[in-house]
Amino acid sequence: MVFASKRPNNLGISNGKLAPCPNSPNCVSSQSTDATHKIAPLTFTSTSEEAISNLKQIIESLPRTKIITENQDYLYAEFKSALLGFVDDVEFYLDRNANVIQVRSASRLGQSDLGVNRQRIETIRAKLK
Repeated sequence: MVFASKRPNNLGISNGKLAPCPNSPNCVSSQSTDATHKIAPLTFTSTSEEAISNLKQIIESLPRTKIITENQDYLYAEFKSALLGFVDDVEFYLDRNANVIQVRSASRLGQSDLGVNRQRIETIRAKLK
């Protein structure tokens, strides 16, 4: 049984921003301003190119993950849960002006994610050092 649902149509970068989180608590974004959804962007000390390359390697090393879109400043991956195959959409935007990687991780279905999206970004943050 897989709870994939359709890929959202609001993904990607628009005017230097990732899509805002919905009102449900199953999303985190480094560009959000409210405490429920706010998470710090990823930082790096390497070049931008190395940072994106390292990020891609980390994403590919995680289980049940598929990179859907990638370019020099943007990565979009789908993460599938082990138990029921729920899909989360995770985006990374290299903000060259701020020298950080903006992130957004959101569940496609349901309300609560039991903190999974926040934990995923923190896991990636720890590996990106």
